[in-house]
Amino acid sequence: MNEADGWLAHYEETHSDLTHPGVYWASVPMIVLGTVGLLWQLPTPDEFFNISPLLNWGSAFLMVTAVYYFIISVSLAIGMLPFILGVATFQVWLANSDYTPFRVTIAMLVAGVIGLWLGRLKKGSMGAIFQDLQLMMIGPAWLLSVLYRRIGIPY
Repeated sequence: MNEADGWLAHYEETHSDLTHPGVYWASVPMIVLGTVGLLWQLPTPDEFFNISPLLNWGSAFLMVTAVYYFIISVSLAIGMLPFILGVATFQVWLANSDYTPFRVTIAMLVAGVIGLWLGRLKKGSMGAIFQDLQLMMIGPAWLLSVLYRRIGIPY
């Protein structure tokens, strides 16, 4: 079993009995967007701006995530690139919009955590929600792996 199979099997095992899977899976991207948004707003060293005006803690997190996806599975990483680029595009748009980025990202995080809780309503376990937060970047990859299995793409 390779590393991708191990992570995805563990994630699938802990998410096989969701009470409201639609609510749960809608909350996973909100958690990712909110977390990356908070990282995007942290103060960055001047050296980051000298490298690129788009380099910040949030974009660095997304780059590390992409590298990790390539380490565990090239086909999953290629499939996850549009998601990662979408998250980055949303953060750039939010930073340049009239909205207050901090409030939007906090609202997304709160809504995402509530969605995780509602998705696991029967369990009532906050421990499961904390585990979901730890595995937040595996969730989107797991969803992609389910799609890959359905259409016959190896990962």
